[in-house]
Amino acid sequence: MALHLIKLCVGVDSIEELADWQQARVAEQKRAGLAPRIVHSTFQSPKRDAELLDGGSLYWVIKGTVQVRQRLLGLEAGTRPDGRAACHILLDAELVPVRPVPRRAFQGWRYLATDDAPPDLAASGNIDDDMPDAMRRELAALGLL
Repeated sequence: MALHLIKLCVGVDSIEELADWQQARVAEQKRAGLAPRIVHSTFQSPKRDAELLDGGSLYWVIKGTVQVRQRLLGLEAGTRPDGRAACHILLDAELVPVRPVPRRAFQGWRYLATDDAPPDLAASGNIDDDMPDAMRRELAALGLL
């Protein structure tokens, strides 16, 4: 059974902003002649990598709410720009909106069991993928999602 990660998306206010930031990083990599890929670096390496890579996703908490997920593609050892060791979490480019669920702040990442992960919005049939984040958050706050 797949296992997921959940992480705060610090400094980002919306799914669109996360997408823009990731696309800008991919463009930088292309300009530098590197193979483009979406990578999130973290200090700690997950120990349950086999379970994570068996269909797991990284669920992003944006502005105190789980809003979107990205499928995990791989984990690899690496370094941060300052030379410190890091775990590079390789992510699929597709951002999949999920049913908004409030989540209190925490440090680092946490494991998230499949049973505890919010469902994709498109799969639930309750929402249009093109709905603006602000509208999605407002509908969730009203209990309509």
